[in-house]
Amino acid sequence: MNLKRKTIALSKFVLAAMLLWSCDKSAESTFGIKVEAEETVYEYEPADNGAGPMWCHGNTCIARFGDHVVVSGLETLQEVKPLHNTRWMLFERTDKGWEMLLKDEKGRTREPSPLGVINDGKILLSVNPTLTEPDSYNGPAEPQVLQFDAEDIRATYETLLPVWEGAPEFTEHSYRSFAVDGPSNELILFQNIGYTHAEWSFLDGDGNWKSQGKLTWPWEDSYDEPRAVRVCYPAVQLKDREVHFLGVSDIIEPNKAWKDYKFELTGRKWDYDFRRLFYTFSKDIVNDSFQDWVEVASREETGGHIFPCDLWLAPDGLVHILWTERALDERLREEFFPDEKQSHALNYAILKEGEVIFRQPIMLSEQEDELQPGRGRFQVTPENRLFIFYYVHNENNDFMENRIVEVLADHSLSAPVKVELQRPFSNFFTATVRGGSAPSNMIDVYGKDDKNEMRYARIKILPR
Repeated sequence: MNLKRKTIALSKFVLAAMLLWSCDKSAESTFGIKVEAEETVYEYEPADNGAGPMWCHGNTCIARFGDHVVVSGLETLQEVKPLHNTRWMLFERTDKGWEMLLKDEKGRTREPSPLGVINDGKILLSVNPTLTEPDSYNGPAEPQVLQFDAEDIRATYETLLPVWEGAPEFTEHSYRSFAVDGPSNELILFQNIGYTHAEWSFLDGDGNWKSQGKLTWPWEDSYDEPRAVRVCYPAVQLKDREVHFLGVSDIIEPNKAWKDYKFELTGRKWDYDFRRLFYTFSKDIVNDSFQDWVEVASREETGGHIFPCDLWLAPDGLVHILWTERALDERLREEFFPDEKQSHALNYAILKEGEVIFRQPIMLSEQEDELQPGRGRFQVTPENRLFIFYYVHNENNDFMENRIVEVLADHSLSAPVKVELQRPFSNFFTATVRGGSAPSNMIDVYGKDDKNEMRYARIKILPR
């Protein structure tokens, strides 16, 4: 696929956005909130295999179906060596608290298992069990989708085997993306193959693997060694067979001078690049191919950092996106760009047919002593109001809190409202429409802070 150059660095649009961003400080809040629950779901032991319960960032591991709230967890198998030393678990919130319903008794895997729900009452779990022996370090895997009855998750589940184009060689490093269109009872699964492309397979509402294909990564010929730019940790949405895909570059440092300098600092021969934000879409996954890649944002010139947070396809066809952005790599600053200023931002943009038509920071920090934004997620209500739940902290992380802000119809921002949590979430999933959960005035949050616990909070958005 070709790459359309449409990158606008933060410094080029921040002045135009400052008036809107100032609404963050002066506007009145348009809503109230109430924390209705805050609980620990389970504790875990680190698997030391390069993954963890939050590793499938762009997906979600929590879903709401009516009054049911279900999460997937990751159990470390103490007697098994990495990499395939974990297994999936399923929990449901009951009147008695969180109850583990099922766990995998047969398979082993490396990564957490994304979760979804469809409107005919099925819970869907994307799993990637290894096909290796227990003493194998790595090797082949078999992508599967497990289908449970939402009303009786403990009942026998059905194993769905995606149909692929050809015979892809999948491994435990799936970097997979699992998106569910709840109202249409349809899903799409992406799973990476090395550094070249992702395989994808689409399941229609009749239970047929209707179409399959390859999503080829953008090509970059300006690097010291031209190469494909692997795109990982995407936020993906499937809606009425439209597919929208927002991910970040994830390749070994392409700048030889920076790579050599970082090797002197760390002693590691690898250091990964997360500094280019890419977007593509298909208007009809059954009949149309993906469009050319669009580079939405970049911190390539100063070795900064970008990470995708969320994506929402609105009823009017506009695509809302959210990502974090750090201006530069402090390790490289003195040697390569001593005059550049550091900044941290949680950024928001709107795309139309692949074109960025609006962007602004939700929160921007340009001073060392300022609070900094962390990751965020959209919350869509039944009235299609758009809220953002996000993390705020200081440099030393001795100040941490979560906030919620509303994006208003004119794209200005309400004043943020602090969420009064005992333990704020630094990294989290939500019960999102991208996972099939219905729009709601209830924000179901599932994630963690700095402890080895997965926690849950239910936050109600109140009228004002």
